[in-house]
Amino acid sequence: MSTQGQKIKELIELREKAKLGGGQKRIDSQHKKGKFTARERIEMLLDEGSFEEFDMFVTHRCTDFGLDQESYLSDGVVTGYGTIDGRVVYVFSQDFTVFGGSLSETFANKICKVMDMAMKVGAPVIGINDSGGARIQEGVTSLGGYAEIFERNILASGVIPQISAIFGPCAGGAVYSPALTDFIIMSRNTSYMFVTGPKVVKTVTGETVTSEELGGSSMHSTKSGVAHFVSDNEEEGIMLIRKLLSYLPQNNLEETPLLLTNDPIDRLEDILNEIIPDNANKPYDVKEVVGAIVDNGEFLEVQRDYAPNIVTCFARFNGQSVGIVANQPKYLAGVLDNNASRKAARFVRFCDAFNIPIVTLVDVPGFLPGTGQEYNGIIIHGAKLLFAYGEATVPKVTIVLRKAYGGAYDVMSSKHLRGDINYAWPSAEIAVMGPKGAIEVLMSRELESIQDETAKAEFLTRKEQEYKDKFANPYVAAKYGYIDDVIEPRNTRFRIIRALQSLVTKKDTNPAKKHSNLPL
Repeated sequence: MSTQGQKIKELIELREKAKLGGGQKRIDSQHKKGKFTARERIEMLLDEGSFEEFDMFVTHRCTDFGLDQESYLSDGVVTGYGTIDGRVVYVFSQDFTVFGGSLSETFANKICKVMDMAMKVGAPVIGINDSGGARIQEGVTSLGGYAEIFERNILASGVIPQISAIFGPCAGGAVYSPALTDFIIMSRNTSYMFVTGPKVVKTVTGETVTSEELGGSSMHSTKSGVAHFVSDNEEEGIMLIRKLLSYLPQNNLEETPLLLTNDPIDRLEDILNEIIPDNANKPYDVKEVVGAIVDNGEFLEVQRDYAPNIVTCFARFNGQSVGIVANQPKYLAGVLDNNASRKAARFVRFCDAFNIPIVTLVDVPGFLPGTGQEYNGIIIHGAKLLFAYGEATVPKVTIVLRKAYGGAYDVMSSKHLRGDINYAWPSAEIAVMGPKGAIEVLMSRELESIQDETAKAEFLTRKEQEYKDKFANPYVAAKYGYIDDVIEPRNTRFRIIRALQSLVTKKDTNPAKKHSNLPL
C-alpha cells in the first residue's frame, strides 16, 4: 500500500473510532435506558446525508486525576451543521458515553465554535443535552467553558432561534444554557433538569425527593413552566423540533417560510356563530375557535400543560406563520394570573423578535384576585404581558370574542397598545367589570337602603340588565374607534387573513435605547 493509501486508511480508522464515542459497551448501556447516542440523534434530526461534522478529532487537555490515561476522540460532544427541510441549522449533541457527557474546556470550545458560526451565517442552533454536568477533574476551566456558552446564548438571543432538547440528565450549571434559549423540549421518564440534585437537597433542607419529582418533565411542564414541550420518547421530541422550526425564520432579519395551502381564505365556519354560550358564565374551548380559523385546523401549542388558562401556539393563515395568544375560558374562566401572564409575555416577545405576526383572541374576565397572586407579584407579572404587547412592532390583530373586562382589556393587545386591527364578535362585552360587580359598586347606597331581600334581588337584576344593555356589547368601544369593526364569527378566518395581508408592509419603531428595563 502506498503512503497516501496508508494515510487514508488511518483517517478512516480514526473516524470509525470517533463514531464509537465511549465504546460499544457504553452505547449498549445508553440503548438499554431507552436513549439514543449523540450521533443517532443528529441523524434523526437532520435531512439524510446533510450532516457536516466539526472537530471530530478533538480530545481533552487535562492530565489530572487519571485523565491522562483516558482519552476519546470528539471529547463527549458531536458538533456541526446540516439541514432540516433544506434549511441550514447548526447542532451540538452531548455524548453520555464519554465521561457521562461531562463538559470539559475543549467540549465547551466545540459548542462555542458552532454557535459563533451560526451567528455568522444567521442560522438556528439546536442543542441536544445529555450530560452529567461539569467535568470535575478540570475545575475552573470547565466552569469557564459553561460561562463562554452562556454568553453566546445571551448574545444570540433574539438574533437566531435557539432550541434545547433535554434527552437525559441536565444538572447544576448545565441547566442555564437551555434556560437562556427560546424553547426547551424534554423527554418523558428519561430526562431531568435541576440546579441541585436530590442528594444535595436532602443534605441542605432535609427533603427526600426523587430526580423525577425534583426536575422531571412532568414537573417542568406543569409546575415550573421551564419545559415548553414534552415528548413521550426521543423520536417524537426530534420530530417536534423539526415541526417547530417550520414556523420560524432563520434569523431576526428574515421572514418566516411561506407554505402553499389549499385551505380557502374565505372558508366559512358556521360553528363559530354558535360557540359562545348564551350564559356569559359558561365556558367553551377556545382551542375549537383556533382550530376552526387556522390553515387545515393545524397548530402547535407551546407550554400546553402550564398555565392552561391562556393558550399560546404557532399556526398559519394562508400559509403565513403566526403566533396566537388566546384566553381559555375552560380554565379559571380564562382569567389572567401570574403564570399565564409570564407565559404569554415570553411568547409575544419571541414572536416580535422573529417577525412573526401575533393574533390575539380575547375572552378575559380580569386578573385573578387574592393574596396568593398579590404576594407573588401579579402587578409585576401582569406588567410583563402589558410591556410585551406594547413593545411589539410586528403586525398585531386582535379579536374580542366575549369578555374584555378592566385592566385585562388593556393588556390583551388593545388598540391603545398599538394593536393594528382590532375586531370584535357581536358577543363581545368590553367594560370596566362584570355587571354584578359594577352594580354592587355603583348602587351600593341604594342596595343598602332596601331592606326587603326580594325587592333587593329584583332591583339588582333590573340594574344588572341595564348595565348589560349598555356595556355587554362591542358598540360602545366601536363608537370610540377602539374596535375597528364588529364581525360575524363565521367570517373570522377571512377577516384575519385580509388584516394580515394589509399589514405585510407595516413599519413601526421604538425609541432609540440601549435596551428596555422589562419589569422582571
